[in-house]
Amino acid sequence: MELKNKKWTEEEFFKVREEVINQWPTGKDVNLDEAVEYLKKVPASKSFPAKLKDAKEKGITLAQPRAGVALINEHIELLQHLQNEGGADLLPSTIDSYTRQNRYDECEVGIKESLAAGRSLLNGFPAVNHGVHGCRQVFEALDLPLQARHGTPDARLLAEIIHASGWTSNEGGGISYNIPYAKNVSIEKSLLDWQYCDRLVGYYEEHGVSINREPFGPLTGTLVPPSTSNAVAIIETLLAAEQGVKNITVGYGQCGNLIQDVAALRALEEQINEYLKQYGYNDVYITTVFHQWMGGFPQDEAKAFGVISTGAATAALAGATKVIVKTPHEALGIPTKEANAAGIKATKMALNMLQGQRLPMSKELETEMAIIKAETKCIIDKLLELGNGDLAVGTVKGFESGIVDVPFAPSKFNSGIMMPARDNNGAVRYLNFGNLPFTEELKNYNTKKLSERAKYENREISFQMTIDDIFAVGKGQLIGRPEKK
Repeated sequence: MELKNKKWTEEEFFKVREEVINQWPTGKDVNLDEAVEYLKKVPASKSFPAKLKDAKEKGITLAQPRAGVALINEHIELLQHLQNEGGADLLPSTIDSYTRQNRYDECEVGIKESLAAGRSLLNGFPAVNHGVHGCRQVFEALDLPLQARHGTPDARLLAEIIHASGWTSNEGGGISYNIPYAKNVSIEKSLLDWQYCDRLVGYYEEHGVSINREPFGPLTGTLVPPSTSNAVAIIETLLAAEQGVKNITVGYGQCGNLIQDVAALRALEEQINEYLKQYGYNDVYITTVFHQWMGGFPQDEAKAFGVISTGAATAALAGATKVIVKTPHEALGIPTKEANAAGIKATKMALNMLQGQRLPMSKELETEMAIIKAETKCIIDKLLELGNGDLAVGTVKGFESGIVDVPFAPSKFNSGIMMPARDNNGAVRYLNFGNLPFTEELKNYNTKKLSERAKYENREISFQMTIDDIFAVGKGQLIGRPEKK
């Protein structure tokens, strides 16, 4: 199919679907008519869209962990622990790396080896291999809504299986689950594959079933300037809305400066609703997610809890609908279920203490929101210009020309010229603009902010700032200050 930002017809969708469900034997178990009836019986307490809407209307922030192991019973035990002991409000199933690369043969080996070893030898839950039967077993053993969280450029078969199993949310998008995760997948291919995932959700919506979609906000999770991640979230939301998605959660990854983080999330929600209205998507319900710190973590557990609690507080003060929780074992690898639950408890405590409180508007917050919105608009406007009004086409051309440029991404389809660094207050700014289509005024603002830091630290503005910033939090601070001699 040729990539365009145009809703797929049912004929186009079902033609591609034949190929998708034949990728692996479990695909043939998906019966859309039966799945619609199954999903219609899902109670509101286990529906992602219903729970998110309720939280937004009440002004509370929900807590959701990440978690996934290879075997069904162990995965259920893990999620029940996070539900019952951790007090999670929403549950994930983090999908393993082989599934993310559509390497289902290797998943099968991993499952067998995990059974033999008596512990998970995969870094997540291989949902495609377990199929509808296994995924429903997981869903039916829990009391909360379930979402697939992964990092898959081609998640078409995964989406078919999880939605038919009662999982009412799928994270990802054609940019956010390609550029930060894959090296050789073209933007054109991943946008098409995610149009399929969105059209599948649109099909369910047309048949009376609401399913949530969530673009992945943090991207590489390393010094991503807010306007870069916000632009990607807006692109993926508009592309999803065109395919008939009605319930979307837009996300942002904590950068560490409180005012900038709050500004970024609020600017994103305001701007995304403006764009949806502008293009006539008037029935899309938007919620927000704030990701706790995605960069390097301190190894010390007490310090790690400090990072977690700061993220929870920022999510509450920003008014996020949900927060994605980190664990005190973040620096050490895959956490125990006890450590994962502890991260949720610390988060919930901070959320409870700050419930109903919001960071009030100030001159600084207002300025930050205006800068983020202006930078984001420059990017989106240029993409629309490149695509002659077609955002999908413009996005492909935009990556080719570096109009969208994600820092530290492995993809060969990403320019990698733009470079970020923190200013003197820890806000993430643009150090090297690459080919970003910013006005001179916006470029000067970024450079001025970095100059203030350079003067304070008595050094030149340079890439060394970026390097220092990448390692700073792991060493116990936000800004990578040069060591005093």
